[in-house]
Amino acid sequence: MRDETATTVADMWFDPACPWAWMTSRWLTEVQELRGIAIRWHVMSLSVLNEGRDLPADYREMLDASWGPVRVLVAAAQRHGDDVLGPLYTAIGTEYHVEGNKDRRAVVAKALADAGLGADLLDVWDSTDVDDALRASHQGAMDLVGDEVGTPVVAIGGVGYFGPVVTPAPRGEDAVRLWDGLVLMTQVPGFYELKRTRTSGPVLRPGADEAVGA
Repeated sequence: MRDETATTVADMWFDPACPWAWMTSRWLTEVQELRGIAIRWHVMSLSVLNEGRDLPADYREMLDASWGPVRVLVAAAQRHGDDVLGPLYTAIGTEYHVEGNKDRRAVVAKALADAGLGADLLDVWDSTDVDDALRASHQGAMDLVGDEVGTPVVAIGGVGYFGPVVTPAPRGEDAVRLWDGLVLMTQVPGFYELKRTRTSGPVLRPGADEAVGA
């Protein structure tokens, strides 16, 4: 029997609109299955992150549409506890990223229904009632990695990084090797960054003929 006191905890901050965060989350859930790690899910917001920045009109439109889902996630966690975030994120991401349903409100409504949660949680979609809590959750990621990054943010043992950014989500031994490497990096004081230019878009459905974007 596994010693529960020795369980490694990974904290992940996500915005459900981001396809890169979605793939990182699927990698983490694979590691959870194979290694028995615990995942604590946290909401962050690309809309909050990019407030006041000069951005292309199409990206700004995407950010404006991204407030509703994160507000609903925060409201659900306030009412039912943080444990609802993982299942809700999985339901939202599967419908939005994998199935390609881009009607965000319909996607979130379906996720709430599937989880047996009240449809009235959608009432915060256009409200600022939970924005203080949303900003506080988002700030938890920024406190670890700074504000010149995006989503996802993953932390192990209190040491956080932007990423890993991977495509497609690693499975099996590949997932475990990436996890082991990240754990080692968190144990090196002063290690900050590795990066190379992306040459592939987000492959959300491995085996499909094309990548599917946000």
